[in-house]
Amino acid sequence: MPELRLWGIRRSIALAVTAALLLVVGLFAAALRYAGWPGLERDGTVTAATLFDLLKLVFAVVAGVGGVAALVVAYRRQRVAEHANALAEIDQKLAHAADLRAEVTKALAEAADERAKIETDRNGVRLFNERFTKASEQLGSEKAAVRLAGAYAMAGLADDWREGRQTCIDVLCAYLRMPYTPPPDASNEAPAQADDPAPAVDVGTAWTAREEREVRHTVIRLIGRHLRLADDNATSWRGYDFDFTGAVFDGGDLADVTFSGGRVSFAEAQFIAGRSYFAGAVFSGGQVSFAKAVFAGMEVSFDGAVFSGGRVSFARAVFKGVRVSFDGAEFKSGRVHFLNAVFSDGATSFDGAVFGRTVSFGEAVFSGGRVSFEEADFEVPPRFDSWPGGRPPDGLILPRS
Repeated sequence: MPELRLWGIRRSIALAVTAALLLVVGLFAAALRYAGWPGLERDGTVTAATLFDLLKLVFAVVAGVGGVAALVVAYRRQRVAEHANALAEIDQKLAHAADLRAEVTKALAEAADERAKIETDRNGVRLFNERFTKASEQLGSEKAAVRLAGAYAMAGLADDWREGRQTCIDVLCAYLRMPYTPPPDASNEAPAQADDPAPAVDVGTAWTAREEREVRHTVIRLIGRHLRLADDNATSWRGYDFDFTGAVFDGGDLADVTFSGGRVSFAEAQFIAGRSYFAGAVFSGGQVSFAKAVFAGMEVSFDGAVFSGGRVSFARAVFKGVRVSFDGAEFKSGRVHFLNAVFSDGATSFDGAVFGRTVSFGEAVFSGGRVSFEEADFEVPPRFDSWPGGRPPDGLILPRS
């Protein structure tokens, strides 16, 4: 900080007046010397003019002294004002420097927070990767109990790891796509007669198959549980892709689930035993495919299911010796077709179903069994191939006109 170095006001004025008087005396002496030191004549009488001259001289001297004092005061005031301005500028610079320091401190703090966040995210991703690896290893275990733990671990990881949720879902779906042979007691077929030869089934193999069935049904339950959660639930799996292509189902409950958006594929899936429920399920948007799916030896329910938007395909699906119910199902919009589907030796019911768009059964095969559209509501009549003589195949019950 600059210092203001000034003498005291009295001292300054005294020195200034003294200097001024000395200057006057010096000038007066110089003038006398220049004039040759003339003598002064004294008159016995003092006139008024002389007094007046003396008074003017005194007043001039006093005025000069006052002027010098005023100059000293003005000079000091100017110095003080300049010093005050200098101090104000310094204060402003200090304030600016303080603001800069605050900004730098804030930037450093933000950088530290960002580094901490990056480190946290890195640690989080590392933790998620470790959990994913552990769950995947568990799903690949030879022990059913460990595989069960792996299924729950993978589902829990999907709940916690939004960025990797689709990957976790893909792994669970891939598990269901793995080769699988249901245990003998999973079939809904009629039991063997007493005189029929009992099939030779290895006890250990049957037990292993039952354990695997439990693991697979657990995976299906976990998927169904998350698809029943509302869209705004943080752990809902709606809107993701589900690929069950070629999977073998010997039961499982997917009733009241909602597949919204994304791609859902049961293409070439085999529903071969037990009971599979899609009752009340909602398929909205995206693409839904049951193309080439096989429904045989079991019961499948689509009662009250809703298919809205997107594209729904049962192309080349096979309904053989099975009871499949679409009673009360709603096909609200989008394209729905059963092209080249095969209905044989079973019972497929569309009673009370509502079709909001054209439904195509082009080249569908109806050979035995019963397919009922009784009381179904078609906004546009369904499309069937031309039948010989204009008569529908036996077992096909068309909607009442």
